[in-house]
Amino acid sequence: MIIKVLMENCAHSEGFRTEHGLSLYIEACGRRILFDAGQSGAFIENAGKMGVDLASVEFAVLSHGHYDHGGGLGAFLSLNKDANVYLSRHAFEAHGNAAGKYIGLAPELASEPRLIYTGDEYRLCEGLELFSCNERERIFPVDSAGLTMSAGGKTEPDVFRHEQYLLINEKGRRILISGCAHKNVLNILEWFRPDVLVGGFHFMNINTTGAGKTLLDEAARHMMRHKTVFYTCHCTGAAQYEYLRKIMKEQLHSLSCGQTAEL
Repeated sequence: MIIKVLMENCAHSEGFRTEHGLSLYIEACGRRILFDAGQSGAFIENAGKMGVDLASVEFAVLSHGHYDHGGGLGAFLSLNKDANVYLSRHAFEAHGNAAGKYIGLAPELASEPRLIYTGDEYRLCEGLELFSCNERERIFPVDSAGLTMSAGGKTEPDVFRHEQYLLINEKGRRILISGCAHKNVLNILEWFRPDVLVGGFHFMNINTTGAGKTLLDEAARHMMRHKTVFYTCHCTGAAQYEYLRKIMKEQLHSLSCGQTAEL
């Protein structure tokens, strides 16, 4: 299995465009997949530098309905004329940040015929499945961090029902791809118990001192109880990653733009 990081907050080497966003090209189970589309179309330029032909991608997945994961969706649909895009049926609900700014997807794309709206579970093909886990118990608290959702004229704290995860079963291993782990990475870990977990932890606003340090210590201890190997990026936060890495050592790795990981 191969993952190429087409967009991330930081670059692995010079010459790659970066932005607060995420886009991964994945080869698994004999399929070519785009997972998330960054904040803009810049991931397309990076793909070219990495030798990735996005026109040959067979299907795309959006992890959730935020602009930094789906802002480049229109650009992808213009480039690739055949691939369907799988996203939650809640993805186009209005999403905002703590300041009240709209951070959702471009509404005009909602009726695009190649968008396939998913429920709680969706089988893409042999070895590839999507799960939202909206009906599963949330053992660990989910902090909306001021993020909101709006549906039916009512705005309330986001419960992240628009977030979904890609589970890959290949060669006897379970590899889970997540965007931001808004539902708490510890919940996701308990739900799936994968061999490998790839994605952001959404720890970027947690301080590495005081009460924040306690939260990170507890998270690290819980993750280390499992045999899962973690590859994290994007919304984990650079300082938070370095702090966790000192505790988790080789159980935790980082991914950045322009990097290729063979799992």
